[in-house]
Amino acid sequence: MSMEENKIFVDSRGSSCPGPIVDLAKAYRNSKVGDTIEIWATDKGIKNDVTAWAQKTGNQVLSIEDQPDKVVVIIKILKR
Repeated sequence: MSMEENKIFVDSRGSSCPGPIVDLAKAYRNSKVGDTIEIWATDKGIKNDVTAWAQKTGNQVLSIEDQPDKVVVIIKILKR
């Protein structure tokens, strides 16, 4: 059985803490195991927050990339 991956994009630029994590949680509620969520945020606090969120929920942060105008985070949904 193959699992089709769905990519969910969340643009949370301009939102400050806890906005990006709230936006991530909303996307997570609509996700399935195997999906990836890509979130863009301007609040640099997302880097620590998303790592804690992933550990708490049992999911995996695939990458956190600091770009000049935003932080791009990609998360793999391993658990619902």
